[in-house]
Amino acid sequence: MTTLALRSKNCGLFFGGQGISLVGTWMTKVAAVWSIYQLGGSALPLGLAGFADQIPSLFLSPFAGVLIDRWNRQQVLRATQTLSALQSLALAFLTLTERIDIASFLVLSFCQGCINAFDVPARQAFIAEIVDSKEDIGEAIAVNSLTISSARLFGPSLAAIAISGLGAGLCFLIDGLSYLPLIAVLFIIKPKKELAKKTNSIKYQQETNPWQQLQQGFAYAARVSPVGWILLLLALVGFMAMPYTYLAPIFAKETLGGGSDTLGVLMAFAGLGSFSGSLYLMSRKSPMGLEKIAIGATAITGISLIGFSMSETLFASSVALYFIGLCLVLQVAASNILLQTLVPDEKRGRVMSLFALAYLGMLPLGSLMAGAVAELIGAATTLSINGGICLLAAFLLQPKIVPLKRTR
Repeated sequence: MTTLALRSKNCGLFFGGQGISLVGTWMTKVAAVWSIYQLGGSALPLGLAGFADQIPSLFLSPFAGVLIDRWNRQQVLRATQTLSALQSLALAFLTLTERIDIASFLVLSFCQGCINAFDVPARQAFIAEIVDSKEDIGEAIAVNSLTISSARLFGPSLAAIAISGLGAGLCFLIDGLSYLPLIAVLFIIKPKKELAKKTNSIKYQQETNPWQQLQQGFAYAARVSPVGWILLLLALVGFMAMPYTYLAPIFAKETLGGGSDTLGVLMAFAGLGSFSGSLYLMSRKSPMGLEKIAIGATAITGISLIGFSMSETLFASSVALYFIGLCLVLQVAASNILLQTLVPDEKRGRVMSLFALAYLGMLPLGSLMAGAVAELIGAATTLSINGGICLLAAFLLQPKIVPLKRTR
């Protein structure tokens, strides 16, 4: 990780600035769900918040990807980071002046979701433009994953301290200011591939229209069975497992009898699991066996969700969330690498857009469903059912995914 940052000034600056920004982002995530639960007092507003935050990705991401291939990605990131900072500062202003309500959270969450629909693909594509050579792209992606996981580890802990001391408004203010280093970096970095990017942009505009490209991607995924099954498993995990973050405040307060500090501990353990998974993936030298990791991680995620729903102590809940964080990172990253390995270059962009849809697009629907169902039958029962479905999906899809060597 550190060798890439030392070799490449661009990478060192970008990942350093991004790391600061992501810590602020995770502080806001924890502060937002805690504040919404305090205001609403039930599971449904939490589900609605998750839906509002992520639903733009379901509809905008494919078209955002098309536009990002035509626009200057560095300028796109400058714009998205500036807008994200303004959104967080608006949230801080409303909270610190005691004007915040659930409707404001939902509107601002939706706005941030629209920004993220452009920011996430632009950020991923920009990585390839700042490395010194093509051989460094894989290492850069691994460093990016570790940066995100590190923020998940430290952000919730800092949020718990800030909320306990001066309230959620401080988290939102810190988040807004945390974008400034990355914005500054985006004016300093000089991408290595500007000319190639412009050439590809002109060529891209002469190709088939976006609707045709999307249709071709769906047709390919349906025709090549390993690709389709991997995407299906990823979509199920996004729908059933990912929404646990929006129900966590209920367990922190009602089951464990704690407050924002308890929620911070729980989310920090999930971040620690994510961090551990990222370190393991960086240590791997070959993609061999990743299909088994994807299936096994899905099964353990299901078991851990059931364990978390049944736990009544902070220790047991923290252990369960550690394994949830660990296995979700392993499942998503293994699926990513498998798809990159299986798919030919001419189909890669379209299939990876389906990967983004399966990973991010199912989360808002799953969050909305989890919030609504938890309102009726309780958060614990909801997560138990979701965990059972993850376990069943791993069992049923294992014969379709693991024997990849016979279908490649």
